Amino acid sequence: MNKQHNVIRALSEGAIMIAAGEVLGALKFGHLPNGGSVSLMMLPIIVYALRWGVADGLLAGLVMGVLDFMLSGEVVGWQSIFGDYILAIALIGLAGLGHKKGMPGVVVGSIVGCLGRFACVLVTGATIWGEYMPETFLGLTMTNEWFYSFLYNGITVGVSGILTVIVCVALYNLDSTRKYILGEDIA
Repeated sequence: MNKQHNVIRALSEGAIMIAAGEVLGALKFGHLPNGGSVSLMMLPIIVYALRWGVADGLLAGLVMGVLDFMLSGEVVGWQSIFGDYILAIALIGLAGLGHKKGMPGVVVGSIVGCLGRFACVLVTGATIWGEYMPETFLGLTMTNEWFYSFLYNGITVGVSGILTVIVCVALYNLDSTRKYILGEDIA
C-alpha cells in the first residue's frame, strides 16, 4: 500500500471513529446535572490513536471536540468551549503513546488518554464551573471548587475512563481487533 493510500485510509477511519464517538456519547449510562454523563465516547478515539499514533489521535480528538461542542451547546463561555470540549477531547488522542506497543501500550495509552481529558476538565470544572457548585454534592458539604470538580469529573470522566480502558483491553484480546489496533491489516 502506498503512502497516499494510508493517508486516505487514516482520514477515513478517523471520520468513522469521530462519528462513532458521538454516537457512543449519546448513549449514556448515567447523567449528572450540568451535562456530565458516563459513556464510552472516548473509546473510538482511543482505538484510533492506538492504531495511528499520537498526532493522528490528537487531530481526531480535536475534530471530535469541535463537533461535540457544536452538537451539545452546554457552555458558559469561550473558556468552557476550549477546556471542556476542544482541548479536553483532543487530549484523548494521547492514547497514541501506546501505538504498536502491544497490550502494555493499550493499557497505558488508554489510561493516559483518559487522564489527559480528566486533567483538562478538572481545571475547567474548578475555574469556570466552580461558581455553580452546589452547597452539597453526594451528601457532602461543598466548600472547595477543586474538590467538587474532582468528585464531579471523577464520577463522569473517571468512570467513563475506567469503562473505556476495560473495553479497550477486551477488544485487544480479540484476534481481529488486535490486528486492527496494531495495524497488521495494513500492508
